[in-house]
Amino acid sequence: MIKRVTFLTAFFNLVLGELMAQSAYAPTDRDYYHLIDRYAVIEGPIDDRFHSTFKPYRRDIISNWVNNLGMDTVARNRVDQFNLLFLKNDNWEFSAAPGENSARPWKGLYRKPAAFFHHRDSVFDLHINPVLYFSGGKVLAEGDYQLRNTRGISLRGSIDRKIGFYTSLMTTETFLPTWIDDYARHNGAVPGEGFWKPYRDSGYSYFSATGYLSFQVTKHIEAQMGQDRNFVGEGYRSMILSDFSSPYMFLKLNTRIWKFNLTNLWAQMNADVLYNRSRPTDGRYPKKWFSHHRLGVNLGKRLNLGVFESVMSSQMDWNYLNPIIFYRWVEHQLGTPDKVMLGADFKWNLYPSMQLYGQLALDEFVFKEFFEIDGKNSSRNKHGLQLGYKYINAFKLSNLDLQLEYNQARPYTYQEKFQYQSFSHYRTPLTHPLGANFKEAVAILRYQPLPRLRFNLTGVYQYYGSDPNESSNFGGDILKNRVAQSTGLFGNTIGQGLENKVYMASLNASYMLKHQLFVDLSHSYRRHSIESRIESQHYPQLSLRMNISRQDFNY
Repeated sequence: MIKRVTFLTAFFNLVLGELMAQSAYAPTDRDYYHLIDRYAVIEGPIDDRFHSTFKPYRRDIISNWVNNLGMDTVARNRVDQFNLLFLKNDNWEFSAAPGENSARPWKGLYRKPAAFFHHRDSVFDLHINPVLYFSGGKVLAEGDYQLRNTRGISLRGSIDRKIGFYTSLMTTETFLPTWIDDYARHNGAVPGEGFWKPYRDSGYSYFSATGYLSFQVTKHIEAQMGQDRNFVGEGYRSMILSDFSSPYMFLKLNTRIWKFNLTNLWAQMNADVLYNRSRPTDGRYPKKWFSHHRLGVNLGKRLNLGVFESVMSSQMDWNYLNPIIFYRWVEHQLGTPDKVMLGADFKWNLYPSMQLYGQLALDEFVFKEFFEIDGKNSSRNKHGLQLGYKYINAFKLSNLDLQLEYNQARPYTYQEKFQYQSFSHYRTPLTHPLGANFKEAVAILRYQPLPRLRFNLTGVYQYYGSDPNESSNFGGDILKNRVAQSTGLFGNTIGQGLENKVYMASLNASYMLKHQLFVDLSHSYRRHSIESRIESQHYPQLSLRMNISRQDFNY
């Protein structure tokens, strides 16, 4: 017995001795991550350990990257200097030269610009920040005002510099713009949140909570476990895994060796219970299990290639816990009961300030039906595709960034014939908001003329097919069973069903009053034509937000 205790003690001492300094992750925020991406496009990664495809990023990695980048390397004007200092201050606890102190701390609060309150010693590191989002707007020529009232708190830090932690708690009451309200009521879930309760006559009330622990297993293997979202890709959308759905419980292992990065993700998700498209009722919802692994390699400092596999299973299976096995083989050994997707992605930083990126998510593929004339447009050839382009300091104008992106998914992609295996979580897609059976073009122009002022102009064109009723299935609604389709095996094309065309343009101006405190003024225009009906909407909005990402409605 004594020998056994001694062995276990030695084992845990060995493991814990290998643990490296650990941190929380920076929450996914398109504006925040764009600052990192733009300098990565210009300069490329500082070393082979920086892989940008799987988000979110660890704060210590962001800080080390900014420190190695150097303030004088890229920062040729005061806007770039401000941006790098902003990233440095936001992750100051990991900086070799800690970020600036607040000019006027108040009674021990805001001693650092990025922390309402912090405590840091050799054992315990704690950062506490309030979370606020107040906004008001109105869809012109329609009913009531659309409001949002979010209050919350976020905490992050580490214990013994070995275990990182993060949690956020928020409560929200909101009235959504009409087209988002239609989306939420059709799916029976609020995008990004899932469960909701009625608020007044037509509003939504929901409580949001995320939290996780992270630690370094060895020098090259890191782990994260908790409730949150993940995003795969370099684009505005993701055809592999996006942050559009609500948070889910997961375990993630990330292994960085030389130029390679292997990410394993195992998650428990809510199954696709329809509840007649109404608000969820009380009771335990059925679960399903998601496994994903991606292997990426940096070829030089400008090219990254990745391959991935994902599987959605109606029940937990030990076979999918193997981090380095081929999931498709496992599925065959189990009798092909589960939904497996595989594919590839790439990122190529063109010299000196351009990037090409793309994704291919393959759901099902029959070689003969794809290449033979009589077999074209088979419902068994299903895939999601993305191709994008970024131009930093476009047309040699400082801090003007252009992004163009094309996305498409064939009918019945992400659907499944077995129960609880569609590529969804809490009745919202895990990838693109439209699900499948669509084509989309996105153009984003970002401009930062002054350090604290940012403009964002986003244009979206969508062409997709929808179902005329609940009993039909033309391949767009991923919650429906793909066997119960409304078409035959062949002749399936994108846009089949009721033809929809959406044109959207959103202009947003954000001004940073203090660190992570923003005022947003925006205006959105949306034109939706379905068959012969046309609806046009204008939506101006004013927001004040603190320590939370800007909400957009571009779908």
